[in-house]
Amino acid sequence: MVPAGHARILVKLELANPTGSMKDRMALAMIDGAERSGRLKPGGEIVEFTGGSTGTSVAFVAAARGYTATIITSDAFSLEKRRHMAAFGADVRIVPSDGGRITPDLFIRMREQVEAIVASRGAFWTDQFNNHDQAGGYGPLADEAWEQAGGGIDAFVHAVGTAGSLRGTATGLRRHNPSIEVVAVEPSTSAVISGGAPGPHRMEGMGTGRIVPLWDASLANGVEGVSTEDAEAMARRLAREEAIFAGTSTGANLTAALRVAKRLGPGKTVLMIAVDDGLKYVTTPVYGGR
Repeated sequence: MVPAGHARILVKLELANPTGSMKDRMALAMIDGAERSGRLKPGGEIVEFTGGSTGTSVAFVAAARGYTATIITSDAFSLEKRRHMAAFGADVRIVPSDGGRITPDLFIRMREQVEAIVASRGAFWTDQFNNHDQAGGYGPLADEAWEQAGGGIDAFVHAVGTAGSLRGTATGLRRHNPSIEVVAVEPSTSAVISGGAPGPHRMEGMGTGRIVPLWDASLANGVEGVSTEDAEAMARRLAREEAIFAGTSTGANLTAALRVAKRLGPGKTVLMIAVDDGLKYVTTPVYGGR
């Protein structure tokens, strides 16, 4: 898929993790951190609100460690993810969306439900948007990518949701190459990192419509906006042309990575991540659902 005259693009296949998502790394890191600090007791309850794959990963680790999990999500996100969470035994609660669109107010309403559960029964909230433990879960990803690439990564391109994965991976990569270029990716219709206004989109796991607490402008050298339509079309191309079956945020990553690869030119290497498995999205518009 990479035209002649571009830098090479390497794709880290995080869809090979146990639940099919890179979020397994951060869920484990957050729960490990809570156990070490004593915030999470044996047999306790974990709660989180989620629109990406975090809820599935939290439910997975909870099941493995003997915790109960309550996940607040929405019908704006794929049916596959909701059923996957439930399969791990999570209590999955649905907050209605505006016609299946991901809007800034949706995250506020989901958060309110989590806060009520924490207040009423003292559940441990992983609090993915503020939890710095999660970034530590991505340090090993950066080290793996550097080793697997044989070093020499010149740019890293990645979508921003909580910003934890961009923060942790970029920080890890810069331990190997301090001058690596980092490009953040966000929805073009909700380009708040670029200074634009929040708006609706269909790109699960990214673009919350606000500057998230873990975002740090010094992490990125630039920001690329990608439309839902371009991200979905690129995800479909990636499956057909490279046999990599992934979700919309991966399509957004590749759309932006191709722009960066064109600018950098031959002899350079761009790293991106296949964030999660396309099986999470077969009933969504990206693969013809809904």
